[in-house]
Formats: sequence, structure tokens, C-alpha cells
Amino acid sequence: MTGYGSTLLRLLEERGYIHQATDAAGLDALASREVVTGYIGFDATAPSLHVGSLVQIMMLRRMQQAGHKPIVLMGGGTTKIGDPSGKDESRKLLTHEKIQENIASIRKVFEHFLTFGDGPTDAIMVDNADWLDQLAYIDLLRTVGPHFTINRMLTFDSVKLRLDREQPLTFLEFNYMILQAYDFRELSLRHKCVLQLGGSDQWGNIVNGVDLGRRMDGLELFGVTTPLITTADGAKMGKTASGAVWLNADQLPAYDYWQFWRNTADADVVKFLKLFTDLPLERIEGLAKLEGQAINEAKIALANETTAMLHGREAAVAAAETARRTFEEGAAGGDLPTLQVPEGSIGVVQALTGLGFAASNGEARRKIGEGAVRLNGEAVSDPMLVIDVGGAPVKLSLGKKKHGLLTRS
Repeated sequence: MTGYGSTLLRLLEERGYIHQATDAAGLDALASREVVTGYIGFDATAPSLHVGSLVQIMMLRRMQQAGHKPIVLMGGGTTKIGDPSGKDESRKLLTHEKIQENIASIRKVFEHFLTFGDGPTDAIMVDNADWLDQLAYIDLLRTVGPHFTINRMLTFDSVKLRLDREQPLTFLEFNYMILQAYDFRELSLRHKCVLQLGGSDQWGNIVNGVDLGRRMDGLELFGVTTPLITTADGAKMGKTASGAVWLNADQLPAYDYWQFWRNTADADVVKFLKLFTDLPLERIEGLAKLEGQAINEAKIALANETTAMLHGREAAVAAAETARRTFEEGAAGGDLPTLQVPEGSIGVVQALTGLGFAASNGEARRKIGEGAVRLNGEAVSDPMLVIDVGGAPVKLSLGKKKHGLLTRS
């Protein structure tokens, strides 16, 4: 469905968030006449979420911007099981204490994106351990179990893909979708929550929750998923040479976060501006018209806005100035050695020898193995890494004192 009447669905559609919806017309009508309460669940498997979760966080922000009420559901209970969606193997089980530590650490990030409080559209944060930890196993089986069939559960991607790859799926993980569906029902009864949002890999789990609420309590619930966010080269959002791009400042400095967005591929800039910034669409349309070297203006706008939202405007300005001094002045003034890359890409080993940072390919590989090499501030661990050099210079470092620039000739 297109041509939505509600501010909520128009905003989500215009900025590229909608992939699937269980009943778009019904949700559109509801959101047009009253405040809708919606939630997204986040498991606490690490002390920080990473940039792959950012589109979900932004969905909650868009809900609040459109005059609706977001719920951040922390998975204090479900983290004890682990979501099998998109995973080839079981996660390591965490202790209750570690999960609570992770939740306390993650909580800080949401305060940069949402306004929390007691008002009708203020966000709230809840923990599904509040009800899941109290469940009696037999009671759960008798109450919820009859509404799920093994036949249907085996058809969902989270189960099917693991089995197709002949990877073990434990009975513990098999229960995850039941508990996520139960979360939706509990949030409906406790907080009048009628909408669950999530990534496309959560579609089956969300549908289960919608169905369970209808069967058990006659509730009218809705689900919306986002498309899988990938970069232009097909990589999953947030995957870099050094691993995850964390949202907590103590795990990734503001400058490195700024640099991650500054290095966005040309083909992704407009999409990312819509999804991850609050810049008006008219301004984004103007940036979309830039071509050649001028597209770097759009990339800098993306880096500035995303960094300001998470780390504050002052940190974004400081990151931009650091980048300007390092790259622009370094390149123009000859302060840093520069290697021109005619083909637009070069192996990291060849780049190290070309800049004179290593006397041989063997020494370059050894330095990489020692963790001494960084690309735009991110550690390089793969000696086979191919570096793409576009319009902006790429900074390659060996240790703390040797820095060089790779430029497109």
C-alpha cells in the first residue's frame, strides 16, 4: 500500500523504512486517529549495540517524531536464550549479572535518540525479564503452546536456514519465537502496545506475536519490518575491516564513528541520509544532485549529522576538523606521504610497501598480524584486504607515528 494518510506511515515510507506490514491499511487508519504505541526488542549480548541496530533505533525515533509512543524492550529474559535469526551457530550463554551490566551500558545510547518520560508520546524502556523470569514452564506450555504448531515453526527462516545448513539448533533457541510472541502480548496488556517493528529477519517472529494476541485475547495487533540494510557492494550494514561499528563512545570514539560515515560509498549516501539523519528531504534531494568530487559534501553532511545525533554537535565538529587537518592539509601540504592508486583499489600489503612503511611483503604481513596497521583508524587484521580508494583520500597507519594517504590518481 502507498499513499498513506497517517503522518507515521508517510514518514516511514518516504525515508525508506517499510519492507513488509501485516495490515498496512488498518495501521494507517489507527495511526491517523490516535497515538499508537509500538516497540522494538533489543537483546543485550554485548555492552553496546552496533550500527547494524541503528535503523531500528531510528524507527523508534521516527515514531516519536510522528507523535506516537515508542517502547524500547530490553531482552533481559530472551538474551538468556539467544535469537537464532540469521545465526549459523548458538550464542554463548551469558549470566544474569552480565546481561544486566550490558543493559545498563546500552541504555545510555537510547537517551541520545529518544525523549523518555511519563507523557503520552514519551518513550519508555522495559525489560522482558520482568515477566519471562516469572513464568512457570508447565503453565507456559499449557497457555501458549497450543497456539503454535511445530509444522509452522519449521517453516520460519530463523529455523529453516539453520537446518538447511545442517547447523545444530538447540531446543532452547527453538523456544525464542514463542517468547518473543509472548512479549508482544504482554506489552499489549501492560502498555496498550499494538505495533511491533523490526528488521526483515524478524518477520516470522512478529507475525507469531500478532497471531498469538488475536488467538488468546482477541487483540488487533500490527507488525512492520524494515528492509535488510546493505551497502552498495552487498555487505551487511556496519561490517568493516575491524568488525562492528559500536554505538557506545567507550567502545568506538566519536572520530572513528564520523569516519565510518564519511567513507560511505557514493551509491549509499542518499539512502543513508534518509535513514540515519533528520535532514529534511528537500535538503537531501539537493545533496543527491551532487556529482564527482562534490558528492563529498553529501558524505560530510552524513558524517556530521549522524555523529551529532549520537555524540553531540561539538564532537561532530571536532571530528570534522580533525579529518580536515589530517586529510586535506596533510594531502595538500605534503605533511603525510601519499601513494597514488591508478586503478582505484590496492591490496593493503602493497600499500604498506608502496608508502615505504614496510621493506617487504613479508614484513607488511607480519605488521598486520601484530595488529599494528590501521585503515582510517580501524585495525586491519586481514593481509588479503583490498582497499577501495574513491574521491576522498584513505589514511593508512603503521603504529602511532607512521601515517600515509592513498589517493586516486
